[in-house]
Amino acid sequence: MEQNFKITGMSCTGCAARVEKAARSVAGVQEAQVNLVAGSLRVVCSSGTDAREIVSAVRRIGFGAEHLAASTPPPARESAAAGWRVLISVLLLIPLVVLHHGGYGLLWVQLVLAVGIAGVNYRFFTRGVSSLLQGEPGMDALVSMGAGVALIDSALHLFVGAEGADAMYPETAGMILTFISVGKWLEARATHRTGRAVEKLSQLLPSESTRLTSSGAEERVPTNSLRVGDLVLVRPGERMPVDGEVEQGSSAVDESTLTGESMPVEKTIGSRVYAGTLNADGVLRVRTLKVGEDSALSGVIRLVRDAASHKAPVARLADKVAGIFVPTVVGVACITAAVWGALGYGWELALARAVAVLVISCPCALGLATPVAIMVGAGIGAGKGILFRSGEALEAAGRATCVALDKTGTITHGEPKITDVLPREGVSRDELLQLAADLEQGANHPLARAVAEVAPIPNAAAEQLRTLPGRGVQGKIGGVFCAAGNARLMEELHVALPAEDGAQCIGKTLLHIARGGEWIGCLAASDAPRSTAAMAVRVLHDAGMRVLMLTGDNERTAQTVASAVGITEVHAALLPQEKEELVRELGEEGARVAMVGDGINDAPALTRASVGIAIGAGADVAVESAGIILMHSDPMDIARAVLLSRAILRKIRQNLFLAFIYNVIAIPLAAGALFPVCGVLLPPAAAAAAMGLSSLCVVGNALLLRRFRDPAAALPREQVAKS
Repeated sequence: MEQNFKITGMSCTGCAARVEKAARSVAGVQEAQVNLVAGSLRVVCSSGTDAREIVSAVRRIGFGAEHLAASTPPPARESAAAGWRVLISVLLLIPLVVLHHGGYGLLWVQLVLAVGIAGVNYRFFTRGVSSLLQGEPGMDALVSMGAGVALIDSALHLFVGAEGADAMYPETAGMILTFISVGKWLEARATHRTGRAVEKLSQLLPSESTRLTSSGAEERVPTNSLRVGDLVLVRPGERMPVDGEVEQGSSAVDESTLTGESMPVEKTIGSRVYAGTLNADGVLRVRTLKVGEDSALSGVIRLVRDAASHKAPVARLADKVAGIFVPTVVGVACITAAVWGALGYGWELALARAVAVLVISCPCALGLATPVAIMVGAGIGAGKGILFRSGEALEAAGRATCVALDKTGTITHGEPKITDVLPREGVSRDELLQLAADLEQGANHPLARAVAEVAPIPNAAAEQLRTLPGRGVQGKIGGVFCAAGNARLMEELHVALPAEDGAQCIGKTLLHIARGGEWIGCLAASDAPRSTAAMAVRVLHDAGMRVLMLTGDNERTAQTVASAVGITEVHAALLPQEKEELVRELGEEGARVAMVGDGINDAPALTRASVGIAIGAGADVAVESAGIILMHSDPMDIARAVLLSRAILRKIRQNLFLAFIYNVIAIPLAAGALFPVCGVLLPPAAAAAAMGLSSLCVVGNALLLRRFRDPAAALPREQVAKS
């Protein structure tokens, strides 16, 4: 049997792994899988397994758990509670730092403020102690030990009065807890944003639909009440409520929600239509074939959820280091106390040495190594219009080995543009454009908008103007019958077409113009590549990246665009699930995939990839599914995001190395290595100051990221100009 639980308090993949392990420890549990995005736990277990035992096991390690059969608070409550904890911690920390460093005394007040911060952030202690007991110490263990030792030793000195105020450093505990809690709160918020994509996808379905009764009467009913076999009426401007087949009518349907392509698709009797797609200009009667969870749109929603659940966890380098570092430091502290005690210096001095070791090795530098580099790098990215939604997304982008690019709206502009005006002999270019403008005036079709951009202002009102869904328009201008449309319309009107100029029109959409029953020319339109697309592909190739194109468009058009920008690996005519499958296969082959897209159809692939990169001008669902947002819709920002992420990862490794070297030098000093040589002992307060200095070194190294060089500047000038 399967049971589901709501889990609160998770902020990283390490938390998720511990929850899964706790659930699997319960007798009868065969499989446990956490969805970090949804904050849920799915358990496969034997029929006799008690859900209360699983809840207790998870709660014992410091996380909240509720069986979904019971009432549970919405996720927003947990997020809001975390925000309040951060706010209270900051408000308590400010007077604590002022009192301690301002020399105002009030030692009791300082200790109370520090204990207050510890109480607000008690989860660090519960999870830290739990991870220590399980033999899997992570960052929570480091935070709880550093803060706990500082608090306990300060309290002992306040009560005993052995070394006075100089021995008290409660602000160290307050600073550790506050800064780390702020970082984890921001990370948790970024992680859970992906869940909004599912909600936005669901909103594409209309809440109500028009159903036709057996007598032909219309009735408005909730969409979720429709059943297979129902006949529904879909008017222009409405979205399809179901997957079905057209029984009557013809129209052009915008299927960008599924294919990402801007050109509407002609639908006639017998054509298949899909839930969530937009009916453009005709009335359709649709026989329902699939509803609810069986529809194509629901399939996309499931893919987004499943990809989020099964994404491989990104191991935190700091946590790996902490797994070795924590027991080592504890062992050194215990040995230090034992040695000083055995030498006859008394428990007070022995304890002071042990405390100095623990405080000087406090995880501030180690804990700041990753977030401070991410913060600086994210600030640089934001200045360039590159928004990193989480540290995990940034890390994944820096490790990416393969970039998969959507075509429409990513490599190209997403809107067709008139590229060629091809009048018949004896007809001028301006004459052809003027006739096209007169026929297309007032139309909202993408080709009509493309014509309006290049054609003169209409100077004649077409009479008897009629829109023919999926084919074009026709009417009379100056008493002469005229038409503009595709080859099918010309065939219906018995207008003879000349042989296409293959070299000039390959991969383009043709708008034929007829006057008086004769073809007088055509306009060729295509979705042209963005001006910086070729340069971006070149930079990615130079960086050793594998670059490929994934698109729902046809093979000929895809190859035309790919060759224009320098991409040699093309996968065309892909549905959303096929894009997602291809990204998954690349991952299984060992590639770390960065998927770039802008449409709803890209959402499953964006979520399945190691990191999703969304064009900011794209669909909301694509933006919510991605870890990185490109606000300027500039393909060069893809290269900038990847190379900046690599630079940030290098800084993180350097910071971790600095923190490690600091501890190698500082811990022996705190333990008293200089005492036999020159009689110098490092007091705990000085150890706390040294800990702060290590953090300053880490921050200073991270600030060097501001020297990041734009990849476009590294290209020869002639290449930039050519792009």
